[in-house]
Amino acid sequence: MTPDRAAAPRPSGRAGGKAKSGGTAASGGTAGSPRSGNSAPKQADRSPSPANSRRSYGSRGASSRSGADRSPAAAAPQRVRTPRPPAPPRSARQPARGGFARTFLLRAKRAWDRPLTAYYLILGGSLLLTGLGLVMVFSASQIEALQSGLSSTYFFRKQLIAAVLGGGLMLLAVRMPTRLHRALAYPLLAVSVFLMCLVQVPGIGQSVNGNQNWISLGGPFQLQPSEFAKLALVLWGADLLARKNERRLLTQWKHLLVPLVPASFLLLGLIMLGGDMGTAIILTAVLFGLLWLAGAPTRMFSGVLLAALLVGLVLIKTSPNRMARLACIGATTPGPGDRCWQAVHGIYALASGGWFGSGLGASVEKWGQLPEPHTDFIFAVTGEELGLAGTLSVLALFAALGYAGIRVAGRSEDPFVRFAAGGVTTWITAQAVVNIGAVLGLLPIAGVPLPLFSYGGSALLPTMFAIGMLIAFARSDPAARAALARRQPALRKRLRSRLTGVSWTTMRRRTTRPPSGER
Repeated sequence: MTPDRAAAPRPSGRAGGKAKSGGTAASGGTAGSPRSGNSAPKQADRSPSPANSRRSYGSRGASSRSGADRSPAAAAPQRVRTPRPPAPPRSARQPARGGFARTFLLRAKRAWDRPLTAYYLILGGSLLLTGLGLVMVFSASQIEALQSGLSSTYFFRKQLIAAVLGGGLMLLAVRMPTRLHRALAYPLLAVSVFLMCLVQVPGIGQSVNGNQNWISLGGPFQLQPSEFAKLALVLWGADLLARKNERRLLTQWKHLLVPLVPASFLLLGLIMLGGDMGTAIILTAVLFGLLWLAGAPTRMFSGVLLAALLVGLVLIKTSPNRMARLACIGATTPGPGDRCWQAVHGIYALASGGWFGSGLGASVEKWGQLPEPHTDFIFAVTGEELGLAGTLSVLALFAALGYAGIRVAGRSEDPFVRFAAGGVTTWITAQAVVNIGAVLGLLPIAGVPLPLFSYGGSALLPTMFAIGMLIAFARSDPAARAALARRQPALRKRLRSRLTGVSWTTMRRRTTRPPSGER
C-alpha cells in the first residue's frame, strides 16, 4: 500500500452510496482521491502510527460500505430516552375521593354550560310536570268525581284533552318565529279584555266558588279569560318595552310606565270585579317582572310596589273572606267555625306522607276531608302519596324551569326575547310559589292552580303555549342553533338505521344487518 493510499480521506456513507449507484466504486475502497491533502492532518491526529492508520481505515471503510447499503433511516442517530421519574407513593398522591369529586364537578359544570342546557331543561321539566300532573289528577280526583255522581275518570279525561290541545299549542309556539309572537300581542290583549268584559254580563258569566270569572262553552267545558290575560300581558308588555328600547325611550319614566302600568291596572280591575285576587297577584308579579327587566330605577320600582301593597291591603280589609284566609297562615287547628279547615288538612296530608308516601291512590285526605284536592291542593295529595321525595322532585322541576328561563332571558340579545322570557318565568315561578306556599301554610290561600300540574284546562293551555315560547327562544340562541344543526344529521341517520335495519359505520360501506336468529 502506498503512502498516498494511507493518507486518503475516510469515505462517507453518502459518497459510498453515490459510488455504488454510479457503478464506479470498488470493493476495497477508492484510489487517488483529489481531497486527500485536505483530510490528511485529521487522519494523522486520530492515528499515531501508519499501521494503526491503515488498520483504522480498513475497519472504517468496511463500516462506510455497510452504511452505504443501509437506508438513511437506519443511519440516523437514535434518540436517547430519558427515564420517567418514579411514581410518588400512594400517601403522597391526592385522595381518590377528592379527585373523583373534582372531576365530577368539572364535568357537571362543563355539561351545565353547554348551549342546549336551557333547551333541554325547559322541554324535559315541562313534560315531566305535565305527565306527573296527569297521574296525580287521576289519583286525586276520583273520589271527588264519584261524590258528584260522575265517572271516576271524569276530571282525568278533561285534563288529558286539555294536555293534548296544550301540546299542540306548545309545538305551534316552538315553530313560530319571534316576529309572529310579537304580532300576536295586540290581538290577544284585545280578545282577553273583551272576554273579561263578557264575564260580567249576566247570563254569560258564571260564578264558581264565589268568583265571577268563568264563561260557559257548552256542556262540561268552561273558560277562564283571566288565565289568558297573563299571556296577553307578557306578550304585549314585552313588545311594547322592546319597541321603546329600540328608540332608547326607556330612560324616561313616563315612557317606562305609560301605557304599561295603566293597561295592567285595567286588566287588574276587570279581574277584581270578579273577585279573583289570586290571579290579580300573579298579574301584578308579571308587571313588576317586566319593569325590573326594563331597568326601572329603584326609587320608581319601590314607589309602584308600595302603591300595589296599599291597594292590596285595602282590598283585603274590605273582604271578610280574605281576612279569614289571612288569619289561617300557620294554623294548626281548624279554628272557630272551621274557617281554617282546608289549610289545616293540607298540612295533615303532607305530614302523613313521610319520606316516600303511602303510595299512589292511597291518600286518606282526598276522601272528603281535603277540599279541592285536584286543583289548588294537589301538592298536598302529592306529598301524602309520594312523600317528601315526590314533593322535592316537583320543587326541583320548577327550580329547573325557573333557572332555564332566567338563563334564556339573560343570554339573549333580542330585547323582546329578554322581556318575554323574563315575563313567562316570573309568571310560572310566582304562581308556583303562591300555590305551594298556601299548601305549606306560609301564605294565605289564593285559589291559584299549580302550573302544569293542577287540574284546569283554562290554566294549562296558555301555560303550555308560554312554555313553547321559552323553548323557541332557547333554540334561537346562535350557539344552540349550531349545536342542534350538528346533531340533526346524526339523529336522522340513527333513526333511519333503526327503522330500516341498516347499520352505518365510519370505516365500512353501508351493510345490512343479518338476522340474529333470536326470538
